[in-house]
Amino acid sequence: MSDTSAFSEPNEASFGDYFALLKPRVMSLVIFTALVGLLVAPGGVNPVVGFASILFIAVGAGASGALNMWYDADIDAVMKRTASRPVPSGLVTAGEAFAIGITLSVMATVMLALAANFVAAGLLAFTIFFYAVVYTMWLKRWTPQNIVIGGAAGAFPPMIGWAVVTGGVSLESSLMFLLILTWTPPHFWALALFMKEDYSKAGVPMLTVTHGRPVTRKHILAYTVALIPVSIGLGLTSIGGPVYMASAVLMNLWFLKGAVAIWRRPEDVASADKYRVEKSFFRFSLIYLFLSFGALLTEATLKTYGLGGW
Repeated sequence: MSDTSAFSEPNEASFGDYFALLKPRVMSLVIFTALVGLLVAPGGVNPVVGFASILFIAVGAGASGALNMWYDADIDAVMKRTASRPVPSGLVTAGEAFAIGITLSVMATVMLALAANFVAAGLLAFTIFFYAVVYTMWLKRWTPQNIVIGGAAGAFPPMIGWAVVTGGVSLESSLMFLLILTWTPPHFWALALFMKEDYSKAGVPMLTVTHGRPVTRKHILAYTVALIPVSIGLGLTSIGGPVYMASAVLMNLWFLKGAVAIWRRPEDVASADKYRVEKSFFRFSLIYLFLSFGALLTEATLKTYGLGGW
């Protein structure tokens, strides 16, 4: 377990500091993809049940964030990007972060089971376990494939949303899962390219640290290519349609263009912003995911009025 004794004497924390434990920016992506999974699922659900389910999924995502900050306090303290987080900055104790994470995990899982069904609740519980234990405690510190396997934690939310409505798993929800799973490595490796020193200093075996930037660039291109058939395949299912397909084709071409630019970029670029290509790719990767799920939501809305679908 990580040594968090250095963070046991906090300054006075505010509500905002405790809220920051829940990783609100990550939570927003979880909420959005889970909501899309719920809204595109066949049959629909009572609005009250739907709202409650998304709320508990969000709480579960926040619980994962708190447990991650509890365990990773030692790593966060030496990385510029994370040093100001509540635990390493001394605003919240590691013990408080752990207690909040465990309490919210149990509450979110139990309440989702009561509000929706046991399949959705089981998927949420497994997601929290996967992120907090499999990824944070094991993969992140052990293998350069940490983000490849660990990305599954961020890929479950649309599957959970789908299960809230249908009580099960389907081809459509599995492809939404695969879309996020395949998107995650190039997204995070682009970040790692211009944050390599942070990961190296913290002893995190990110691919950029263990294999170097040239190998990482090749992996980004490979996973971007692998993402294309998943994205297009999703458009051929019952939740796809011409709007989604047109969006997917354009976004994948742009994403591929960025990956090729990263792959081709020489390592010894001398400029004020030498990682401009990587930073641009990273920013677009966020847009890519939001637009992909936004296009699915557009298709569902059009189908409601008899206008969408194949």
